[in-house]
Amino acid sequence: MPITMQNYALTWTDRDGVPRSSAVAYDKPSAGSRQQDLEAAGCSDVLIVETKPGQLPDPAV
Repeated sequence: MPITMQNYALTWTDRDGVPRSSAVAYDKPSAGSRQQDLEAAGCSDVLIVETKPGQLPDPAV
């Protein structure tokens, strides 16, 4: 049975209102941990998005 890698990235709005996105891909547990870190830092609209290998999301606008 092949192992399918699933990648996740994050998009969020920083405290100054600037849309951001992660520059790296995460596994699901790491993405959840990063989401908590961003929310604790005062960022809003923090979303975990599923990505394909080599693909990262554009910042939310």
